[in-house]
Amino acid sequence: MTLVLATIGIGALYLMYGWLLSCIIAGYLAGRKGYEEKVGIATAMILFFIGPIVWLFWPAKEESKWKREGPLPKRRS
Repeated sequence: MTLVLATIGIGALYLMYGWLLSCIIAGYLAGRKGYEEKVGIATAMILFFIGPIVWLFWPAKEESKWKREGPLPKRRS
């Protein structure tokens, strides 16, 4: 009787890493645009790779870091 340990395969592992990276990026973008990070993570969990793209085009709130500083934080010297 043999024991098969790797039945899912490496492809599923890479897809999971891509899904997690998508959630991280969408959560970051949602937080910068003035929304809760949970909303961005939920969007990426449902829409996989499309989630971060949705948050790139979603309008930012008026008092958000995105409006004040831009998409990336400023480096302080």
